[in-house]
Order: sequence, then C-alpha cells, then structure tokens
Amino acid sequence: MATRIFLRFFSFLLASFIGAACCLYAQSDNYPANYAKEPRFKALLYYSENVEEAHKQFAKDAIDFFTRLTEGDGYILETTSSLKEYDYENLKEFNTIIAVNISPSDPEERKLFEKYMENGGGWLGFHAAGYNDANTGWPWFNEFLGCGNFYCNNWPPQPALVDVDISDSPVTKNLPVSFVTPETEWYQWNPSPRENPNVEVLLSLSPKNYPFGLKDVIFYGDFPVVWRNSNYRMIYLNYGHGDRCFSDATQNLLTINAFRYVVSQSPDGDPFLK
Repeated sequence: MATRIFLRFFSFLLASFIGAACCLYAQSDNYPANYAKEPRFKALLYYSENVEEAHKQFAKDAIDFFTRLTEGDGYILETTSSLKEYDYENLKEFNTIIAVNISPSDPEERKLFEKYMENGGGWLGFHAAGYNDANTGWPWFNEFLGCGNFYCNNWPPQPALVDVDISDSPVTKNLPVSFVTPETEWYQWNPSPRENPNVEVLLSLSPKNYPFGLKDVIFYGDFPVVWRNSNYRMIYLNYGHGDRCFSDATQNLLTINAFRYVVSQSPDGDPFLK
C-alpha cells in the first residue's frame, strides 16, 4: 500500500516537473510554437438566408467550416445577416468580415462597409459576395473588387482545373501548381481583374477546361478565380455554390490560407505572432 502511494506521488511530481519544464521551454525564443492564452482575434461571418438554395447551402457549410476552425478558442466567430446590427465602433473590433453569399445592398450598410474597409478592415469574400452587375448601382464595389462587372458563367456547376499564378504567395505556397476543385459555378468578369495594376491574381481557371459547361458554355477568355486588391485588405474566392465546396482538402487549405493571410495583415499587427 505504501509503495503504491509512493508511486502515485512520484508520478505526480514527475508530471508536474515535466509540465513546468515544457512551459519554461515554450517561453524560450527558440521554441517552434506559439500557444494562445486567449482568442487571437474576432471575425464576423456575413450571410443571408434570402438567396437561392445553392447559396444557402454554401452558407450553412461555411458557418460549420469556420466554426470548427475556432476549436480551442483560437478566435471568436460571430454571424450576422445585417451589418446594421453594428455601428462602426463595434464593427471595427472585427479583424475580418467573411462574406459567404452576400454583399451589402442597403445604403446604410454600404456606407458602413466602405468606412470599415477604407480604414483597414479585412474581407474574405466568396462567389456571390462579389457579384456585381450593371443593376447593382455601387461603383465603389467595382473599385474594391478591382474588376468590372459580372460577365458570364458556366452551367451547371462542375469541377474545374485551376492553375496557381503566383506560387510564392502565403496563400499558395503549399498548394500544387494545378489541382481539380469540387463542383461549383464560376463567374467571369469584364474587364478582368488582371488588367488592374493593383490586383494580384493568385489562381485562374486553366484554359484546358475550355469549352467549359454543358448548358451555358464558355469557350475562351481570361478567368481569374482568386485574387487580392492591394488597395484593401481583401481576398476574393470565386467558388461558393452548393454543398460540395468544402469536400476537398486542397481547396480547404486554400480557404484557410486566404483567411489566415487577410487576418495577418491587420494594421494592428499580425495576431498570430502575439
């Protein structure tokens, strides 16, 4: 009995010693990891239920995907269907807005969003969140995206071969030079964002896909699918239609890379280094 008690006490002391040693080592300059003691930042996921079914499906999956990324309280995620729930002072507390299937349409929301982005706010936008045509009536949004209006699309949704344009970007450095995405609908823009000197196109639809589509067929043209406008802290991701977009590890890695990059460029400093 005494031996058993001694062994338990010895095990406790050993575990305490190892734990203390690990904590001391973790605080040293040459330790390879940085453990957060509290959430590193806040993100606001912006979505709508008043959209077509495929875009609602994507929003549901996006909420699940980004919620799972908060495990361990690495960051705080809130969701909203209206930016008017926040005034500017509240909105600027969020490092990044994740716009999954909507862009602001209300004049008050647009004014608030413009102020947020013009003052260093972050934006990760998917598919329909970047849709903009002649009827949108928001010239600033064209400047923000760095391209012209929606031009055409393939139909039905389908997988596509995409090529990495810039392989040394933090968003693409661990991706294959080409890969096949899950099925989605793809938007083409005119003028292309590639014509804007402030835009960095990171991935494009491969010309090997043409002719692209079965009902609505695209035969040619420049087709960027992921880009950033250096005038703002933003990345646009063309995919986001239906319930297959989070089914592929490579595309999920791209999504996380893009999210991490936008967050890391905060004017308040990179929260991953804190």
